[in-house]
Amino acid sequence: MSSPENEKAFLIGVAHGNITKHVVDEHLDELSLLAETAGAVVAGRIVQNLDKINPKYFLGKGKAEQVINQAKELDVKLIIFDEDLTPAQIKNYMELADNIKVIDRSALILDIFKQHAQTRESKTQVELAYNQYLLPRLTRQWTHLERQMGGIGTRAGMGETQIEVDRRIIRTKISKLKKELESIEKERTTQSQNRKSEFRAALVGYTNAGKSTLFKCLTGSDVYIQDQLFATLDTTIRRVQLSDAQSCLLSDTVGFIRKLPHHLVASFRSTLKEVLDADLLIIVLDLSSPFMKDHLSTINSVLKDLDADKLPQLLVLNKADLVNNADRIRDSINAFPNSVAVSALESLRIDQLKNKILKIMEQNFQTVEIEIPYEKGKIISDAQEGVVVENREYLETGVKLTIRGNRTRIEQIQSALMP
Repeated sequence: MSSPENEKAFLIGVAHGNITKHVVDEHLDELSLLAETAGAVVAGRIVQNLDKINPKYFLGKGKAEQVINQAKELDVKLIIFDEDLTPAQIKNYMELADNIKVIDRSALILDIFKQHAQTRESKTQVELAYNQYLLPRLTRQWTHLERQMGGIGTRAGMGETQIEVDRRIIRTKISKLKKELESIEKERTTQSQNRKSEFRAALVGYTNAGKSTLFKCLTGSDVYIQDQLFATLDTTIRRVQLSDAQSCLLSDTVGFIRKLPHHLVASFRSTLKEVLDADLLIIVLDLSSPFMKDHLSTINSVLKDLDADKLPQLLVLNKADLVNNADRIRDSINAFPNSVAVSALESLRIDQLKNKILKIMEQNFQTVEIEIPYEKGKIISDAQEGVVVENREYLETGVKLTIRGNRTRIEQIQSALMP
Protein backbone atom coordinates (compact mmCIF):
# COMPACT_ATOMS: atom_id res chain seq x y z
CA MET A 1 0.00 0.00 0.00
CA SER A 2 1.74 3.17 -1.12
CA SER A 3 1.17 6.40 0.75
CA PRO A 4 -1.63 8.59 -0.61
CA GLU A 5 0.51 11.68 0.01
CA ASN A 6 -0.57 14.70 -2.11
CA GLU A 7 -2.90 12.54 -4.23
CA LYS A 8 -6.37 13.83 -5.10
CA ALA A 9 -8.99 11.61 -3.47
CA PHE A 10 -12.72 10.85 -3.65
CA LEU A 11 -14.49 9.76 -0.46
CA ILE A 12 -17.30 7.21 -0.74
CA GLY A 13 -20.06 6.72 1.84
CA VAL A 14 -23.19 4.59 1.76
CA ALA A 15 -26.54 5.17 3.47
CA HIS A 16 -28.28 1.87 4.20
CA GLY A 17 -30.25 0.21 6.97
CA ASN A 18 -30.24 2.46 10.06
CA ILE A 19 -27.43 4.63 8.67
CA THR A 20 -28.97 7.88 7.41
CA LYS A 21 -27.40 10.38 4.99
CA HIS A 22 -26.81 12.75 7.96
CA VAL A 23 -24.79 10.05 9.76
CA VAL A 24 -22.87 9.23 6.55
CA ASP A 25 -21.98 12.93 6.11
CA GLU A 26 -20.64 13.04 9.66
CA HIS A 27 -18.60 9.86 9.06
CA LEU A 28 -17.23 11.33 5.82
CA ASP A 29 -16.18 14.49 7.71
CA GLU A 30 -14.02 12.24 9.87
CA LEU A 31 -12.78 10.27 6.83
CA SER A 32 -11.82 13.60 5.25
CA LEU A 33 -9.67 14.42 8.34
CA LEU A 34 -8.09 10.98 8.09
CA ALA A 35 -7.34 11.46 4.38
CA GLU A 36 -5.79 14.90 5.04
CA THR A 37 -3.73 13.45 7.91
CA ALA A 38 -2.37 10.86 5.45
CA GLY A 39 -1.48 13.70 3.06
CA ALA A 40 -4.26 13.32 0.48
CA VAL A 41 -6.20 16.23 -1.02
CA VAL A 42 -9.96 15.57 -0.88
CA ALA A 43 -11.44 16.46 -4.29
CA GLY A 44 -15.01 15.39 -3.53
CA ARG A 45 -17.34 13.00 -1.75
CA ILE A 46 -20.03 10.68 -3.06
CA VAL A 47 -22.91 9.28 -1.00
CA GLN A 48 -25.17 6.54 -2.35
CA ASN A 49 -28.42 5.23 -0.85
CA LEU A 50 -28.50 1.43 -0.98
CA ASP A 51 -31.16 -1.11 -0.06
CA LYS A 52 -28.47 -3.77 0.12
CA ILE A 53 -24.71 -3.93 -0.31
CA ASN A 54 -23.52 -5.16 -3.72
CA PRO A 55 -21.19 -8.14 -3.03
CA LYS A 56 -19.16 -7.37 -6.16
CA TYR A 57 -18.53 -3.60 -5.89
CA PHE A 58 -20.15 -2.61 -2.55
CA LEU A 59 -21.95 0.09 -4.62
CA GLY A 60 -24.20 -0.84 -7.53
CA LYS A 61 -22.20 -1.71 -10.66
CA GLY A 62 -23.47 1.34 -12.57
CA LYS A 63 -22.54 3.66 -9.69
CA ALA A 64 -19.12 2.01 -9.36
CA GLU A 65 -18.38 2.64 -13.06
CA GLN A 66 -19.67 6.23 -12.74
CA VAL A 67 -17.33 6.88 -9.77
CA ILE A 68 -14.32 5.52 -11.69
CA ASN A 69 -15.16 7.62 -14.79
CA GLN A 70 -15.60 10.76 -12.65
CA ALA A 71 -12.24 10.10 -11.02
CA LYS A 72 -10.54 9.77 -14.43
CA GLU A 73 -12.11 13.03 -15.64
CA LEU A 74 -10.93 14.95 -12.55
CA ASP A 75 -7.49 13.25 -12.43
CA VAL A 76 -8.33 11.69 -9.05
CA LYS A 77 -5.83 8.92 -8.28
CA LEU A 78 -7.32 7.61 -5.02
CA ILE A 79 -10.81 6.46 -4.04
CA ILE A 80 -11.42 5.85 -0.32
CA PHE A 81 -14.43 3.93 1.00
CA ASP A 82 -15.59 4.70 4.55
CA GLU A 83 -16.53 1.03 5.00
CA ASP A 84 -14.24 -1.99 4.83
CA LEU A 85 -14.18 -3.66 1.43
CA THR A 86 -13.82 -7.42 1.02
CA PRO A 87 -10.72 -8.79 -0.74
CA ALA A 88 -12.97 -9.70 -3.71
CA GLN A 89 -14.37 -6.15 -3.94
CA ILE A 90 -10.86 -4.66 -3.95
CA LYS A 91 -9.84 -7.09 -6.69
CA ASN A 92 -12.91 -6.17 -8.76
CA TYR A 93 -12.16 -2.46 -8.44
CA MET A 94 -8.57 -3.04 -9.51
CA GLU A 95 -9.84 -4.59 -12.75
CA LEU A 96 -12.29 -1.70 -13.21
CA ALA A 97 -10.09 1.20 -12.17
CA ASP A 98 -6.85 0.80 -14.19
CA ASN A 99 -4.26 3.02 -12.41
CA ILE A 100 -6.69 4.49 -9.83
CA LYS A 101 -6.15 3.12 -6.33
CA VAL A 102 -9.24 2.00 -4.42
CA ILE A 103 -8.74 1.55 -0.67
CA ASP A 104 -10.99 1.29 2.38
CA ARG A 105 -11.01 3.04 5.75
CA SER A 106 -8.84 0.37 7.42
CA ALA A 107 -6.16 0.69 4.74
CA LEU A 108 -6.14 4.48 5.21
CA ILE A 109 -5.80 4.23 9.01
CA LEU A 110 -3.00 1.67 8.62
CA ASP A 111 -1.23 4.07 6.25
CA ILE A 112 -1.45 6.87 8.85
CA PHE A 113 -0.15 4.56 11.58
CA LYS A 114 2.76 3.54 9.34
CA GLN A 115 3.65 7.22 8.84
CA HIS A 116 3.43 8.05 12.56
CA ALA A 117 5.13 5.01 14.12
CA GLN A 118 8.37 6.15 15.78
CA THR A 119 9.57 3.49 18.22
CA ARG A 120 10.51 -0.13 17.68
CA GLU A 121 7.31 -1.20 19.46
CA SER A 122 4.84 0.90 17.46
CA LYS A 123 6.62 0.09 14.17
CA THR A 124 6.37 -3.63 14.95
CA GLN A 125 2.71 -3.33 15.95
CA VAL A 126 1.79 -1.45 12.77
CA GLU A 127 3.81 -3.81 10.57
CA LEU A 128 1.99 -6.79 12.09
CA ALA A 129 -1.45 -5.21 11.59
CA TYR A 130 -0.54 -4.23 8.02
CA ASN A 131 0.57 -7.75 7.09
CA GLN A 132 -2.53 -9.30 8.68
CA TYR A 133 -4.68 -6.89 6.66
CA LEU A 134 -2.70 -7.59 3.48
CA LEU A 135 -2.67 -11.42 3.63
CA PRO A 136 -6.26 -12.11 2.44
CA ARG A 137 -6.06 -9.26 -0.10
CA LEU A 138 -3.02 -10.47 -2.05
CA THR A 139 -3.48 -10.04 -5.79
CA ARG A 140 -1.15 -9.43 -8.71
CA GLN A 141 -0.67 -5.82 -7.56
CA TRP A 142 1.72 -6.99 -4.82
CA THR A 143 4.55 -7.95 -7.20
CA HIS A 144 7.03 -6.02 -5.03
CA LEU A 145 7.36 -9.15 -2.88
CA GLU A 146 8.86 -10.95 -5.87
CA ARG A 147 11.81 -8.59 -5.80
CA GLN A 148 12.38 -9.29 -2.10
CA MET A 149 12.91 -13.01 -2.71
CA GLY A 150 15.85 -13.68 -5.01
CA GLY A 151 18.71 -16.11 -4.44
CA ILE A 152 19.01 -19.87 -4.49
CA GLY A 153 16.40 -21.73 -2.49
CA THR A 154 13.87 -18.90 -2.54
CA ARG A 155 12.40 -19.40 -6.00
CA ALA A 156 8.85 -20.72 -6.33
CA GLY A 157 8.59 -24.48 -6.32
CA MET A 158 7.03 -26.40 -9.20
CA GLY A 159 3.35 -25.59 -9.53
CA GLU A 160 3.49 -22.92 -6.83
CA THR A 161 2.08 -19.58 -8.04
CA GLN A 162 3.68 -16.26 -7.20
CA ILE A 163 0.72 -15.31 -5.00
CA GLU A 164 1.14 -18.54 -2.97
CA VAL A 165 4.82 -17.70 -2.50
CA ASP A 166 3.91 -14.16 -1.45
CA ARG A 167 1.37 -15.50 1.05
CA ARG A 168 4.02 -17.78 2.52
CA ILE A 169 6.44 -14.84 2.85
CA ILE A 170 3.78 -12.77 4.65
CA ARG A 171 2.80 -15.63 7.00
CA THR A 172 6.49 -16.06 7.94
CA LYS A 173 6.73 -12.31 8.51
CA ILE A 174 3.59 -12.30 10.71
CA SER A 175 4.99 -15.13 12.81
CA LYS A 176 8.32 -13.29 13.25
CA LEU A 177 6.58 -9.99 14.16
CA LYS A 178 4.38 -11.73 16.74
CA LYS A 179 7.49 -13.20 18.43
CA GLU A 180 9.14 -9.78 18.42
CA LEU A 181 6.05 -8.22 20.04
CA GLU A 182 6.01 -10.95 22.71
CA SER A 183 9.60 -10.05 23.57
CA ILE A 184 8.75 -6.32 23.76
CA GLU A 185 5.69 -7.13 25.89
CA LYS A 186 7.86 -9.03 28.40
CA GLU A 187 10.06 -5.93 28.79
CA ARG A 188 6.94 -3.77 29.26
CA THR A 189 5.55 -6.19 31.89
CA THR A 190 8.83 -6.01 33.85
CA GLN A 191 8.71 -2.18 33.78
CA SER A 192 5.05 -2.29 34.80
CA GLN A 193 5.82 -4.53 37.82
CA ASN A 194 8.25 -1.89 39.07
CA ARG A 195 5.43 0.68 39.07
CA LYS A 196 2.85 -1.53 40.75
CA SER A 197 3.07 0.16 44.14
CA GLU A 198 2.01 3.52 42.68
CA PHE A 199 -1.44 4.79 41.75
CA ARG A 200 -1.71 4.79 37.97
CA ALA A 201 -4.06 6.79 35.77
CA ALA A 202 -4.35 6.45 31.99
CA LEU A 203 -5.59 9.08 29.56
CA VAL A 204 -7.88 7.58 26.95
CA GLY A 205 -10.02 9.37 24.44
CA TYR A 206 -11.11 10.00 20.92
CA THR A 207 -8.21 10.98 18.70
CA ASN A 208 -7.63 14.76 18.53
CA ALA A 209 -9.54 15.43 21.78
CA GLY A 210 -6.43 17.06 23.23
CA LYS A 211 -5.08 14.16 25.33
CA SER A 212 -1.44 15.02 24.70
CA THR A 213 -2.04 18.71 25.48
CA LEU A 214 -3.72 17.69 28.75
CA PHE A 215 -0.85 15.27 29.47
CA LYS A 216 1.67 18.07 28.98
CA CYS A 217 -0.40 20.45 31.12
CA LEU A 218 -0.65 17.95 34.02
CA THR A 219 2.91 16.63 33.94
CA GLY A 220 4.92 19.54 32.50
CA SER A 221 6.41 16.96 30.12
CA ASP A 222 7.58 18.02 26.68
CA VAL A 223 5.53 15.63 24.52
CA TYR A 224 4.83 15.75 20.78
CA ILE A 225 1.60 17.68 20.12
CA GLN A 226 0.09 18.08 16.68
CA ASP A 227 -3.42 19.11 15.63
CA GLN A 228 -4.06 15.97 13.62
CA LEU A 229 -5.46 12.49 14.08
CA PHE A 230 -3.23 9.85 15.70
CA ALA A 231 -0.35 12.22 16.50
CA THR A 232 0.46 9.91 19.47
CA LEU A 233 1.05 6.19 18.90
CA ASP A 234 3.47 5.36 21.68
CA THR A 235 2.50 5.28 25.34
CA THR A 236 4.29 7.92 27.44
CA ILE A 237 4.34 7.70 31.27
CA ARG A 238 5.15 10.62 33.55
CA ARG A 239 4.57 11.62 37.18
CA VAL A 240 1.85 14.13 38.14
CA GLN A 241 2.12 16.04 41.42
CA LEU A 242 -1.45 16.15 42.77
CA SER A 243 -0.65 17.79 46.13
CA ASP A 244 2.41 18.50 48.29
CA ALA A 245 2.38 14.92 49.57
CA GLN A 246 0.74 12.93 46.78
CA SER A 247 1.56 12.11 43.18
CA CYS A 248 0.48 9.50 40.65
CA LEU A 249 1.76 8.06 37.38
CA LEU A 250 -0.08 9.17 34.25
CA SER A 251 0.08 7.48 30.84
CA ASP A 252 -0.95 8.91 27.47
CA THR A 253 -2.09 6.30 24.94
CA VAL A 254 -3.09 6.07 21.27
CA GLY A 255 -6.37 7.83 20.44
CA PHE A 256 -9.49 5.85 19.62
CA ILE A 257 -11.69 6.34 16.57
CA ARG A 258 -14.88 4.73 15.28
CA LYS A 259 -14.39 1.61 13.17
CA LEU A 260 -10.78 1.23 14.33
CA PRO A 261 -9.41 -1.77 12.37
CA HIS A 262 -9.57 -4.98 14.41
CA HIS A 263 -5.96 -5.90 13.53
CA LEU A 264 -4.76 -2.56 14.92
CA VAL A 265 -6.60 -3.00 18.23
CA ALA A 266 -5.15 -6.53 18.51
CA SER A 267 -1.61 -5.42 17.58
CA PHE A 268 -1.66 -2.47 19.97
CA ARG A 269 -2.86 -4.61 22.87
CA SER A 270 0.58 -4.50 24.52
CA THR A 271 0.67 -0.68 24.32
CA LEU A 272 -2.92 -0.48 25.55
CA LYS A 273 -1.99 -2.77 28.47
CA GLU A 274 -1.20 0.50 30.31
CA VAL A 275 -4.96 1.09 30.17
CA LEU A 276 -5.68 -2.37 31.62
CA ASP A 277 -3.16 -1.88 34.43
CA ALA A 278 -4.52 1.56 35.40
CA ASP A 279 -6.30 2.27 38.69
CA LEU A 280 -8.23 5.06 36.95
CA LEU A 281 -9.18 5.82 33.34
CA ILE A 282 -9.34 9.52 32.55
CA ILE A 283 -11.57 9.73 29.48
CA VAL A 284 -10.89 12.89 27.49
CA LEU A 285 -13.69 14.28 25.32
CA ASP A 286 -13.77 17.35 23.07
CA LEU A 287 -16.39 19.63 24.63
CA SER A 288 -16.55 21.73 21.45
CA SER A 289 -17.52 18.72 19.30
CA PRO A 290 -21.22 18.19 18.49
CA PHE A 291 -20.51 14.44 18.43
CA MET A 292 -19.23 14.12 21.99
CA LYS A 293 -21.81 11.44 22.95
CA ASP A 294 -20.96 9.38 19.85
CA HIS A 295 -17.26 9.68 20.68
CA LEU A 296 -17.88 8.45 24.24
CA SER A 297 -19.84 5.51 22.83
CA THR A 298 -16.88 4.61 20.56
CA ILE A 299 -14.42 4.88 23.47
CA ASN A 300 -16.58 2.63 25.67
CA SER A 301 -16.86 0.13 22.81
CA VAL A 302 -13.04 -0.10 22.43
CA LEU A 303 -12.62 -0.32 26.24
CA LYS A 304 -15.09 -3.22 26.25
CA ASP A 305 -13.04 -4.96 23.52
CA LEU A 306 -10.00 -4.57 25.78
CA ASP A 307 -11.88 -5.83 28.88
CA ALA A 308 -11.21 -2.44 30.49
CA ASP A 309 -14.82 -1.20 30.73
CA LYS A 310 -15.15 -2.07 34.46
CA LEU A 311 -12.25 0.15 35.60
CA PRO A 312 -13.04 3.39 37.51
CA GLN A 313 -13.55 6.32 35.13
CA LEU A 314 -13.32 10.10 35.28
CA LEU A 315 -14.65 12.16 32.35
CA VAL A 316 -12.70 15.25 31.31
CA LEU A 317 -14.51 17.61 28.94
CA ASN A 318 -11.56 19.35 27.28
CA LYS A 319 -11.37 22.40 24.97
CA ALA A 320 -13.77 24.46 27.15
CA ASP A 321 -11.97 27.55 25.77
CA LEU A 322 -13.61 26.85 22.38
CA VAL A 323 -17.13 26.97 23.88
CA ASN A 324 -18.40 30.52 24.46
CA ASN A 325 -21.75 29.45 25.87
CA ALA A 326 -21.56 28.97 29.67
CA ASP A 327 -24.98 27.23 29.68
CA ARG A 328 -23.70 24.64 27.23
CA ILE A 329 -20.70 23.90 29.46
CA ARG A 330 -22.97 23.56 32.53
CA ASP A 331 -25.46 21.35 30.61
CA SER A 332 -22.61 19.11 29.42
CA ILE A 333 -21.27 18.69 32.98
CA ASN A 334 -24.81 17.81 34.17
CA ALA A 335 -25.27 15.39 31.24
CA PHE A 336 -22.05 13.56 32.14
CA PRO A 337 -22.00 12.77 35.87
CA ASN A 338 -18.51 12.57 37.38
CA SER A 339 -17.07 14.96 34.80
CA VAL A 340 -14.97 18.11 34.91
CA ALA A 341 -14.72 20.74 32.15
CA VAL A 342 -11.19 22.03 31.48
CA SER A 343 -9.05 23.74 28.90
CA ALA A 344 -5.68 22.01 28.72
CA LEU A 345 -4.45 24.62 26.24
CA GLU A 346 -5.29 27.53 28.57
CA SER A 347 -4.60 25.54 31.81
CA LEU A 348 -8.14 26.26 33.04
CA ARG A 349 -9.62 24.24 35.96
CA ILE A 350 -6.61 21.92 36.04
CA ASP A 351 -6.45 22.18 39.86
CA GLN A 352 -10.08 21.05 39.99
CA LEU A 353 -9.16 18.02 37.85
CA LYS A 354 -6.17 17.20 40.09
CA ASN A 355 -8.41 17.35 43.18
CA LYS A 356 -10.88 14.94 41.57
CA ILE A 357 -8.04 12.50 40.75
CA LEU A 358 -6.75 12.84 44.33
CA LYS A 359 -10.21 12.11 45.82
CA ILE A 360 -10.57 8.97 43.68
CA MET A 361 -7.03 7.94 44.59
CA GLU A 362 -7.74 8.40 48.33
CA GLN A 363 -10.78 6.10 48.16
CA ASN A 364 -8.24 3.31 47.87
CA PHE A 365 -6.13 4.60 50.77
CA GLN A 366 -5.75 3.10 54.21
CA THR A 367 -4.06 4.30 57.38
CA VAL A 368 -1.87 1.97 59.45
CA GLU A 369 0.56 2.15 62.37
CA ILE A 370 3.88 0.34 62.07
CA GLU A 371 6.90 -0.03 64.36
CA ILE A 372 10.36 -0.40 62.82
CA PRO A 373 13.50 -1.20 64.87
CA TYR A 374 16.26 1.40 64.62
CA GLU A 375 18.69 -1.14 63.16
CA LYS A 376 16.46 -1.42 60.06
CA GLY A 377 17.41 2.04 58.82
CA LYS A 378 16.74 1.30 55.15
CA ILE A 379 13.20 0.06 55.88
CA ILE A 380 12.54 3.19 58.01
CA SER A 381 13.56 5.31 55.04
CA ASP A 382 11.66 3.22 52.44
CA ALA A 383 8.48 3.11 54.56
CA GLN A 384 8.16 6.89 54.25
CA GLU A 385 8.33 6.88 50.45
CA GLY A 386 5.08 7.08 48.42
CA VAL A 387 2.88 7.57 51.50
CA VAL A 388 1.73 10.40 53.77
CA VAL A 389 3.43 10.20 57.19
CA GLU A 390 0.70 11.41 59.56
CA ASN A 391 2.66 10.84 62.76
CA ARG A 392 6.20 9.90 63.75
CA GLU A 393 7.03 8.73 67.29
CA TYR A 394 10.49 7.76 68.52
CA LEU A 395 10.36 4.88 71.01
CA GLU A 396 13.19 3.15 72.89
CA THR A 397 13.28 0.22 70.45
CA GLY A 398 12.44 1.94 67.19
CA VAL A 399 10.27 4.38 65.24
CA LYS A 400 6.48 4.20 65.31
CA LEU A 401 4.98 5.59 62.11
CA THR A 402 1.35 6.34 61.25
CA ILE A 403 1.25 6.23 57.45
CA ARG A 404 -1.50 6.71 54.90
CA GLY A 405 -1.28 5.48 51.32
CA ASN A 406 -2.79 3.22 48.68
CA ARG A 407 -3.38 -0.38 49.72
CA THR A 408 -0.76 -1.87 47.39
CA ARG A 409 1.96 0.41 48.77
CA ILE A 410 0.91 -0.25 52.40
CA GLU A 411 1.00 -4.02 51.78
CA GLN A 412 4.50 -3.67 50.26
CA ILE A 413 5.76 -1.84 53.38
CA GLN A 414 4.14 -4.36 55.73
CA SER A 415 5.60 -7.33 53.84
CA ALA A 416 9.10 -5.78 54.12
CA LEU A 417 8.68 -5.86 57.92
CA MET A 418 7.84 -9.56 58.03
CA PRO A 419 10.59 -11.81 59.42
